[in-house]
Amino acid sequence: MWQRSPSDGKMAGETSESSGTSLLHDAAATASKPRHFLKDVIFHGKFQLLNCLTPEENTGCQHGLYFQDGERRVDYILTYHIKKPSSSRSNRQSSRFTDNAFTRSLRRGTARLGRAPPPQPRGDPEVASQDHSMDYHVDDKRLHREEFEGNLRDMGMELEKDEDTKTPGVGFVKIHAPWHVLCREAEFMKLKMPTKKVYEMKQSTGVGAKINTLVNKVTEPLYPNVEDNRTQNIKHLSYMFSREKQHLFDLSDRDSFFDSKTRASIVFEVLKRTKCTKAKYSMGFTSLLGSGVYTDAYPLHDGDLDGENVEPNDRKLLYEEWASYSVFYKYQPIGLVRKYFGEKIGLYFAWLGLYTQMLIPASLVGVIVFLYGCATVDDNIPSMEICHPKNNITMCPLCDRACSYWKLKEACGTARASHLFDNPATVFFSIFMALWAAMFMEHWKRRQMRLNYEWDLTGFEEEEEELKDHPRAEYELRVMQKSLKKEHKTQKNPTEIAEETTNKWKQTVQSAMAGLQLTEKEKLTCRDRLPAYMTNVVMMLLMIGVTFAIVFGVILYRISTKTALHMSNNPTTRSNVRLTVKTTAAIINLVVILILDEVYGAVARWLTVLEVPKTDKSFEERLIFKTFILKFVNAFTPIIYIAFFRGRLVGRPGSYLYVFESYRMEECAHGGCLMELCIQLSITMLGKQLIQNNLFEIGIPKLKKLIRYIKSKRRSFQEEEREKKLQRYETDHFLEPFAGLTPEYMEMIIQFGFVTLFVASFPLAPLFALLNNIIEIRLDAKKFVAELRRPVAARAKDIGIWYNLLRAVAKVAVIINAFVISFTSDFIPRLVYQYMYSPDGSMHDFVNHTLSYFNVSNFQDGKEPMDPQHQVEMCRYKDYREPPWSNTPYVISKEFWAVLAARLAFVIVFQNVVMLMSDIVDWLIPDIPKDISLQIHKEKILMVELFMKEEQGKIQFIDSMIPCGGKEKHNNHAPIARSRSIPHTHSHTHANNF
Repeated sequence: MWQRSPSDGKMAGETSESSGTSLLHDAAATASKPRHFLKDVIFHGKFQLLNCLTPEENTGCQHGLYFQDGERRVDYILTYHIKKPSSSRSNRQSSRFTDNAFTRSLRRGTARLGRAPPPQPRGDPEVASQDHSMDYHVDDKRLHREEFEGNLRDMGMELEKDEDTKTPGVGFVKIHAPWHVLCREAEFMKLKMPTKKVYEMKQSTGVGAKINTLVNKVTEPLYPNVEDNRTQNIKHLSYMFSREKQHLFDLSDRDSFFDSKTRASIVFEVLKRTKCTKAKYSMGFTSLLGSGVYTDAYPLHDGDLDGENVEPNDRKLLYEEWASYSVFYKYQPIGLVRKYFGEKIGLYFAWLGLYTQMLIPASLVGVIVFLYGCATVDDNIPSMEICHPKNNITMCPLCDRACSYWKLKEACGTARASHLFDNPATVFFSIFMALWAAMFMEHWKRRQMRLNYEWDLTGFEEEEEELKDHPRAEYELRVMQKSLKKEHKTQKNPTEIAEETTNKWKQTVQSAMAGLQLTEKEKLTCRDRLPAYMTNVVMMLLMIGVTFAIVFGVILYRISTKTALHMSNNPTTRSNVRLTVKTTAAIINLVVILILDEVYGAVARWLTVLEVPKTDKSFEERLIFKTFILKFVNAFTPIIYIAFFRGRLVGRPGSYLYVFESYRMEECAHGGCLMELCIQLSITMLGKQLIQNNLFEIGIPKLKKLIRYIKSKRRSFQEEEREKKLQRYETDHFLEPFAGLTPEYMEMIIQFGFVTLFVASFPLAPLFALLNNIIEIRLDAKKFVAELRRPVAARAKDIGIWYNLLRAVAKVAVIINAFVISFTSDFIPRLVYQYMYSPDGSMHDFVNHTLSYFNVSNFQDGKEPMDPQHQVEMCRYKDYREPPWSNTPYVISKEFWAVLAARLAFVIVFQNVVMLMSDIVDWLIPDIPKDISLQIHKEKILMVELFMKEEQGKIQFIDSMIPCGGKEKHNNHAPIARSRSIPHTHSHTHANNF
């Protein structure tokens, strides 16, 4: 009955029950413990087990990182709801046990015979509560749990329950994967593990090596204080783990060979493969979570972050060297992040770190461009002409009736501010940012390839495809519902059903097998998903329409507010109409964007759930696509309107374009719409970063922590002491579940759009993005380490669909910046005037050239100013039209067509030149660094040599075992031996040709 596990030397199938307050429970525990407990203590010297009799006094057991024996580590936790009896909290009883082989076989045998399973100990709260009132739903969940946990034990897992916790209503199942299970699953998952073979990585020589050495010395203070913070010259040769080739690996310390991250991912794979088949339909692990059989599932963090006598662990090291704001200037310990959280999260933070580093040169160039605009504002001839005191140009009213004529020199401040962002350096900066985006993409591909080599991820895509194909709980539920409908249509008549019920055991087995086969055959087709697809299309169009409607509403707000402020009696209010309207409208747009961001995120998730994707990968990709479309449209629609549509559909004095026959379309300021675009872009970008990052990601967790602190003040001293003694799995239970990397990536992709799409109008965007990301890295790090449950490590070779979105944004940015420079700014009109119409090749009289004349007698009835402050006959407006005294008054002039042709030509030339330069950068920079390609090739050669040496050793061993008298016979069979060894070696060579 008591067998030792061949893998780790521990007792397999033990039963250990903790003492409780019930005397009967103590008696049962006493009867079962001596059979293995005293034997371990006396004969095997496991004196540390004595401390486990009092878990509150044992540090290892109290922290909840180990089983009750203090040796087996908890690799995974399952939680479920338990129904507590009506007795007081002090009378709760413990149910910590590990089933032995006898009780498991007894339960399975009674289940086969159709009888109820043996009663649980009296300390089981669920069974005790059933004595008063039978809850069939809860009992059904309990049976599912028993079957699932039994199947897990059959898979080799070791389980231990704990229902006597300080978390009311929650039971915990602790799962431990023994050594033989870890080896088996690592081989199934084709995990690459380091072998004993160590080789030296090739280092560069010559000038490059000296430069690298100098750079390393200079940047020495920027590296975190962790073991793997620097690139090492020695690397272990990695190979896919195999139980037949364990001699290749260093197994001297089995406890640390598979780290906690790998152990948790192995257990998670076993959980996903394990199913409940005794029910009518097969239920997988995700279905059990979705139906409430289990409420949560998560791996444990390695330990505490702070406190007295906290043992060193990777989590504490990450908190000190990565998640602290005091180390904001240091590099991230990406290797340690990958070791603790897995490759997928490690790649995200590596990408975010590289993106932040690449923002440094972009920020410097952007600041230089801005300073150039500040330095040349006093030398700008057009703004000097507008601000000249002798300028007496009278402009046409900005609105009907309420607005009066105004002098052009009143726009002096706007004209000078526009030059800060609308100058020749802006064109250079746009080209620079397009090339910067291309270099960032290439640099990331090289960085990604280097990480793949360092993390032993080269050539694993084909191996991962099969492992990712686990159906989601919602998909299984929909397939089950579809199967039920088909079964209901083919249901038998009641008399046959009544006859079959006489044999319950036969009916149960047949229905379970039929349900399993039917579920495996059924799948959701496009016809099943057609209503969901139609709903997706309609809702996506509706949400985009809502965004357009809100933008149109803000337009009406600007028009009406401008008219109302012009009617004010306060001269200060009338003089600051434009600034007031621009700023308030931008703030309204920001508030709406923040609100709709949350709404669109929820809508995108709801629409994706309706589609019922089969796998988590498919679900994530569809969710990302919908969320990106909605949030991108939400963030950039107001900006696109200002950049390309505002001031284009206005008309002219005497023939303006109206909305709803009363709202006149708004015009751009005399300096163009670029200044207004800059205001809208800066407020939206800074507002999203400050509010979403600081308020949502920092403020809300702080508020929750404050509320918990206030509640704790109201508790008694005993309650506070109870909180201090929570087990590790209880503490992690109260952390927020990991919701994926989609929100983190989405936030950065939208920011990347702000940095690249309209950078011609706001050269300081990279600087503000850099400052935000310095905080964002540490903020995300603190959230992952201290505020979230530990996610299951996921292997990933790249950042997936996000890279395609980045490339798409970078390509679109080239086109948008070309249109911003040519149509939104005055760069092209200035060039056309300087080289075609200026008498001396200078910019003198450029302002007068861009203004057309209008005879005030041609105003429509009821549209002229009510109280004109100036008696004028002619007013000016910005457009290229013929004067009223010409043969074709107010017709578009030839200058307009010349400027339009130049603008279109600039767009075509700019787009093709910049994209050609980007392609050249892409071609010049190889995707794989040369040293990495050499190292990968070297690894293949070393692996072949390792297996050739192994085969030669086998042949020599066989030769040594053959007697001398049998050499002649051996020589006759030598070709056969060689023929057997060659294919063996070839197979290993082929397997390692990754």
